[in-house]
Amino acid sequence: MMFHNPFCDLTRFEWALWLTSVAVVIASYIVAGGEGLLNMMASLIGVTALIFIAKGYVTGQVLTVIFAIFYGIVSYYFHYYGEMITYLCMTAPIAMISIISWLKHPYEDTKEVEIAHVTKRQVLVMIILAIAVTIVFHFILAFLGNANLLFSTISVTTSFVACYLAFLRSPYYALGYAANDIVLIVLWVMATMEELSYLPMVICFVMFFANDLYGYYNWKKMRTRQEKELRTIS
Repeated sequence: MMFHNPFCDLTRFEWALWLTSVAVVIASYIVAGGEGLLNMMASLIGVTALIFIAKGYVTGQVLTVIFAIFYGIVSYYFHYYGEMITYLCMTAPIAMISIISWLKHPYEDTKEVEIAHVTKRQVLVMIILAIAVTIVFHFILAFLGNANLLFSTISVTTSFVACYLAFLRSPYYALGYAANDIVLIVLWVMATMEELSYLPMVICFVMFFANDLYGYYNWKKMRTRQEKELRTIS
Protein backbone atom coordinates (compact mmCIF):
# COMPACT_ATOMS: atom_id res chain seq x y z
CA MET A 1 0.00 0.00 0.00
CA MET A 2 1.38 3.40 -0.97
CA PHE A 3 1.95 5.79 1.94
CA HIS A 4 -0.36 8.80 1.98
CA ASN A 5 0.89 11.99 3.61
CA PRO A 6 -2.00 13.14 5.88
CA PHE A 7 -0.68 16.72 5.85
CA CYS A 8 -1.83 16.93 2.22
CA ASP A 9 -5.44 16.82 3.42
CA LEU A 10 -5.25 19.77 5.81
CA THR A 11 -7.38 22.78 4.94
CA ARG A 12 -5.95 26.29 5.01
CA PHE A 13 -7.45 26.87 8.45
CA GLU A 14 -6.04 23.57 9.75
CA TRP A 15 -2.61 24.44 8.39
CA ALA A 16 -2.85 27.85 10.11
CA LEU A 17 -3.95 26.26 13.40
CA TRP A 18 -1.20 23.63 13.32
CA LEU A 19 1.57 26.03 12.31
CA THR A 20 0.47 28.54 14.95
CA SER A 21 0.47 25.78 17.58
CA VAL A 22 3.96 24.66 16.54
CA ALA A 23 5.32 28.23 16.47
CA VAL A 24 3.88 29.07 19.89
CA VAL A 25 5.28 25.88 21.45
CA ILE A 26 8.76 26.52 20.02
CA ALA A 27 8.62 30.18 21.12
CA SER A 28 7.78 29.11 24.68
CA TYR A 29 10.78 26.76 24.62
CA ILE A 30 13.03 29.68 23.64
CA VAL A 31 11.52 31.91 26.33
CA ALA A 32 12.21 29.15 28.86
CA GLY A 33 15.90 29.51 28.04
CA GLY A 34 16.16 26.51 25.73
CA GLU A 35 15.56 24.11 28.62
CA GLY A 36 13.09 21.26 28.67
CA LEU A 37 13.70 19.83 25.19
CA LEU A 38 11.67 16.73 26.05
CA ASN A 39 8.78 18.97 27.13
CA MET A 40 8.84 20.75 23.78
CA MET A 41 9.01 17.49 21.82
CA ALA A 42 6.00 16.14 23.73
CA SER A 43 4.09 19.34 23.01
CA LEU A 44 4.87 19.26 19.28
CA ILE A 45 3.75 15.65 18.99
CA GLY A 46 0.61 16.47 20.95
CA VAL A 47 -0.57 19.40 18.83
CA THR A 48 0.13 17.36 15.67
CA ALA A 49 -1.92 14.45 17.03
CA LEU A 50 -4.86 16.73 17.76
CA ILE A 51 -5.08 18.26 14.31
CA PHE A 52 -5.45 14.78 12.78
CA ILE A 53 -7.87 13.59 15.45
CA ALA A 54 -9.93 16.70 14.62
CA LYS A 55 -10.08 15.41 11.03
CA GLY A 56 -11.11 11.95 12.21
CA TYR A 57 -7.87 10.37 10.97
CA VAL A 58 -6.45 7.32 12.74
CA THR A 59 -3.02 8.98 12.38
CA GLY A 60 -4.05 11.19 15.28
CA GLN A 61 -4.58 8.19 17.56
CA VAL A 62 -1.18 6.74 16.59
CA LEU A 63 0.49 10.03 17.49
CA THR A 64 -1.52 10.11 20.73
CA VAL A 65 0.19 6.88 21.82
CA ILE A 66 3.61 8.44 21.15
CA PHE A 67 2.62 11.66 22.93
CA ALA A 68 1.40 9.68 25.96
CA ILE A 69 4.86 8.09 26.33
CA PHE A 70 6.70 11.41 26.12
CA TYR A 71 4.22 13.14 28.41
CA GLY A 72 4.41 10.33 30.95
CA ILE A 73 8.19 10.79 31.18
CA VAL A 74 7.86 14.57 31.60
CA SER A 75 5.23 14.10 34.32
CA TYR A 76 7.44 11.63 36.18
CA TYR A 77 10.26 14.15 36.49
CA PHE A 78 7.95 16.69 38.18
CA HIS A 79 6.31 14.07 40.42
CA TYR A 80 2.96 14.36 38.66
CA TYR A 81 2.51 10.64 39.09
CA GLY A 82 -1.20 10.92 38.32
CA GLU A 83 -0.43 12.31 34.89
CA MET A 84 2.26 9.70 34.32
CA ILE A 85 0.01 6.79 35.29
CA THR A 86 -3.00 8.24 33.49
CA TYR A 87 -1.24 8.68 30.16
CA LEU A 88 0.91 5.56 30.24
CA CYS A 89 -1.65 3.18 31.74
CA MET A 90 -4.92 4.64 30.46
CA THR A 91 -4.58 7.16 27.61
CA ALA A 92 -2.01 5.14 25.63
CA PRO A 93 -3.84 1.77 25.92
CA ILE A 94 -7.23 3.33 25.09
CA ALA A 95 -5.66 5.12 22.11
CA MET A 96 -4.33 1.75 20.90
CA ILE A 97 -7.80 0.24 21.21
CA SER A 98 -9.23 3.30 19.46
CA ILE A 99 -6.84 2.74 16.55
CA ILE A 100 -8.42 -0.68 16.03
CA SER A 101 -11.95 0.70 16.47
CA TRP A 102 -11.37 3.56 14.03
CA LEU A 103 -9.78 1.26 11.45
CA LYS A 104 -12.83 -1.00 11.67
CA HIS A 105 -15.24 1.92 11.21
CA PRO A 106 -14.05 4.06 8.31
CA TYR A 107 -16.56 6.34 6.65
CA GLU A 108 -17.23 4.85 3.25
CA ASP A 109 -13.93 4.62 1.31
CA THR A 110 -12.32 7.63 2.99
CA LYS A 111 -9.58 7.98 5.63
CA GLU A 112 -12.18 9.62 7.86
CA VAL A 113 -13.67 7.68 10.77
CA GLU A 114 -17.42 7.06 10.83
CA ILE A 115 -18.80 9.27 13.58
CA ALA A 116 -21.33 7.71 15.95
CA HIS A 117 -24.01 8.67 18.46
CA VAL A 118 -23.50 7.68 22.10
CA THR A 119 -26.34 5.62 23.59
CA LYS A 120 -27.85 6.10 27.06
CA ARG A 121 -26.39 2.75 28.11
CA GLN A 122 -22.90 3.86 27.03
CA VAL A 123 -23.28 7.10 28.99
CA LEU A 124 -24.32 5.14 32.10
CA VAL A 125 -21.31 2.82 31.73
CA MET A 126 -19.06 5.86 31.29
CA ILE A 127 -20.35 7.50 34.47
CA ILE A 128 -19.93 4.34 36.54
CA LEU A 129 -16.42 3.69 35.21
CA ALA A 130 -15.41 7.35 35.64
CA ILE A 131 -16.46 7.29 39.31
CA ALA A 132 -14.59 4.03 39.90
CA VAL A 133 -11.44 5.26 38.12
CA THR A 134 -11.52 8.55 40.06
CA ILE A 135 -11.80 6.84 43.45
CA VAL A 136 -9.09 4.28 42.73
CA PHE A 137 -6.66 6.83 41.29
CA HIS A 138 -7.24 9.29 44.14
CA PHE A 139 -6.00 6.79 46.70
CA ILE A 140 -3.12 5.65 44.49
CA LEU A 141 -1.97 9.22 43.96
CA ALA A 142 -2.32 10.07 47.64
CA PHE A 143 -0.17 7.04 48.48
CA LEU A 144 2.48 8.10 45.96
CA GLY A 145 2.56 11.64 47.32
CA ASN A 146 1.44 13.17 44.04
CA ALA A 147 1.95 16.92 43.67
CA ASN A 148 -1.32 18.95 43.54
CA LEU A 149 -3.51 15.94 44.38
CA LEU A 150 -6.91 17.59 43.80
CA PHE A 151 -6.23 18.83 40.27
CA SER A 152 -4.40 15.62 39.38
CA THR A 153 -7.44 13.57 40.43
CA ILE A 154 -9.78 15.78 38.38
CA SER A 155 -7.39 15.38 35.45
CA VAL A 156 -7.72 11.60 35.68
CA THR A 157 -11.52 11.86 35.52
CA THR A 158 -11.68 14.24 32.57
CA SER A 159 -9.00 12.32 30.69
CA PHE A 160 -10.86 9.04 31.12
CA VAL A 161 -14.14 10.54 29.91
CA ALA A 162 -12.39 12.05 26.87
CA CYS A 163 -10.64 8.77 25.96
CA TYR A 164 -13.85 6.79 26.40
CA LEU A 165 -15.79 9.12 24.09
CA ALA A 166 -12.98 9.09 21.50
CA PHE A 167 -13.12 5.29 21.49
CA LEU A 168 -16.89 5.51 20.90
CA ARG A 169 -16.25 7.94 18.02
CA SER A 170 -18.35 10.70 19.54
CA PRO A 171 -17.80 14.43 18.85
CA TYR A 172 -18.07 15.01 22.59
CA TYR A 173 -14.61 13.51 23.05
CA ALA A 174 -13.31 16.99 22.22
CA LEU A 175 -15.25 18.65 25.04
CA GLY A 176 -13.88 16.04 27.43
CA TYR A 177 -10.35 16.85 26.31
CA ALA A 178 -11.06 20.60 26.47
CA ALA A 179 -12.08 20.20 30.12
CA ASN A 180 -8.93 18.17 30.72
CA ASP A 181 -6.85 20.88 29.04
CA ILE A 182 -8.11 23.50 31.51
CA VAL A 183 -7.14 21.30 34.45
CA LEU A 184 -3.70 20.62 32.96
CA ILE A 185 -3.08 24.31 32.29
CA VAL A 186 -3.57 24.90 36.02
CA LEU A 187 -1.29 21.97 36.94
CA TRP A 188 1.57 23.06 34.68
CA VAL A 189 1.27 26.72 35.66
CA MET A 190 1.95 25.54 39.21
CA ALA A 191 4.95 23.55 37.95
CA THR A 192 6.24 26.49 35.90
CA MET A 193 6.15 28.73 38.98
CA GLU A 194 8.81 26.41 40.41
CA GLU A 195 10.74 25.63 37.23
CA LEU A 196 10.54 27.79 34.08
CA SER A 197 11.47 24.89 31.79
CA TYR A 198 7.90 23.62 32.18
CA LEU A 199 6.49 26.67 30.39
CA PRO A 200 6.18 24.75 27.07
CA MET A 201 3.77 22.36 28.81
CA VAL A 202 1.52 25.29 29.79
CA ILE A 203 1.57 26.59 26.23
CA CYS A 204 1.08 23.04 24.97
CA PHE A 205 -2.25 22.68 26.74
CA VAL A 206 -3.37 26.19 25.83
CA MET A 207 -2.94 25.17 22.20
CA PHE A 208 -4.52 21.80 22.95
CA PHE A 209 -7.59 23.68 24.17
CA ALA A 210 -7.82 25.63 20.90
CA ASN A 211 -7.35 22.44 18.87
CA ASP A 212 -9.97 20.54 20.88
CA LEU A 213 -12.55 23.29 20.39
CA TYR A 214 -11.90 23.04 16.65
CA GLY A 215 -12.11 19.24 16.90
CA TYR A 216 -15.60 19.47 18.42
CA TYR A 217 -16.74 21.90 15.72
CA ASN A 218 -15.29 19.82 12.90
CA TRP A 219 -16.65 16.49 14.18
CA LYS A 220 -20.15 17.95 14.51
CA LYS A 221 -19.87 19.22 10.93
CA MET A 222 -18.52 15.87 9.70
CA ARG A 223 -21.30 13.92 11.41
CA THR A 224 -23.96 16.16 9.85
CA ARG A 225 -22.36 15.68 6.42
CA GLN A 226 -21.99 11.92 6.85
CA GLU A 227 -25.61 11.48 7.91
CA LYS A 228 -26.85 13.64 5.06
CA GLU A 229 -24.84 11.65 2.50
CA LEU A 230 -26.05 8.34 3.93
CA ARG A 231 -29.68 9.51 3.74
CA THR A 232 -29.12 10.53 0.12
CA ILE A 233 -27.68 7.11 -0.73
CA SER A 234 -30.52 5.26 0.99
